[in-house]
Amino acid sequence: MCLCFFRGKGYSIEFVRNMWDIKDKLERGPLIQITDKADDICAICPNNAGGTCTAQAKVAEYDRQVMQRCGLAVGDEMSYRDFDELVRQRIILPSKRKEICANCQWDSMCEKIRA
Repeated sequence: MCLCFFRGKGYSIEFVRNMWDIKDKLERGPLIQITDKADDICAICPNNAGGTCTAQAKVAEYDRQVMQRCGLAVGDEMSYRDFDELVRQRIILPSKRKEICANCQWDSMCEKIRA
């Protein structure tokens, strides 16, 4: 869901560059797999400690809520475009984003962006 709001801000130059690269690849519509583990976005995050998030409980709750609201489960595969559309239709358009990630440190930034 964060990619819907990403506009080039982040933890570091490396993190931002990685996000742009991932966003570019995903916009081509590849097949993705839903996971609750560290993924390609997490690779450069400073909270990634050897493949485990130092904020795992918080991130797991964000993931759980997105999956629940979109009717998805870990291991599901779909095109990124289909995933993006599910997130938009079930979370963003009905203004449910804040219910999921109000305690995220980037919330105020996302609040200002129209996804």
